[in-house]
Amino acid sequence: MTLRPASKPRQFLMFHKPKGAIVTLSDEGGRRTVYDILPRFVLKDGWRPVGRLDRDSRGLLLFTRDGVLVNRLTQPGQYSKIYEVWIRGRITEEQLRQTLKGVKTAIGILKAERVEISGYAGHKTRLLVELLEGKNRHIRRIFGALKDPQFNSPLKVLDLKRIQIGVVKLDIPSTKWRFLTHKEEEALIRGTAY
Repeated sequence: MTLRPASKPRQFLMFHKPKGAIVTLSDEGGRRTVYDILPRFVLKDGWRPVGRLDRDSRGLLLFTRDGVLVNRLTQPGQYSKIYEVWIRGRITEEQLRQTLKGVKTAIGILKAERVEISGYAGHKTRLLVELLEGKNRHIRRIFGALKDPQFNSPLKVLDLKRIQIGVVKLDIPSTKWRFLTHKEEEALIRGTAY
């Protein structure tokens, strides 16, 4: 008989948050929360979200039971977050540069670390947006402050999906969850590739 060491407990779980769910423990208005979708042990055992995604956004959300790790991962500038974003309208090269320098919004100047056009569909533009700091509705505010040059109306975010935090990439379908592997956890904590 071979004895193997006890498996090290997992520190993170990944959840693919669907659009419409809110990131809170409970909601007085009766709206669906992420805890209504996740298995009961997540709430019971004290797993807490690392950051937020607004109700209209979907994608990668990490959970941990370690408050120190929550603080470390949500510290501005520590970990990049990458989003796949569909906007109504066409964005110009000048507007792309402006998103990197900073765009004046109702809550101050907001900027992205990187913005790439990854495709078009009709009058919609698909972007990859990287942030090092995320304020409330950050991406929606940036693009809402820019105008579609053809129609002179604000660009509008139609769909926003977080696809990566640090080195961890979303790889599960909507409403599903999984524990991160030990390699993913170590790479995330160290901030390196796995």
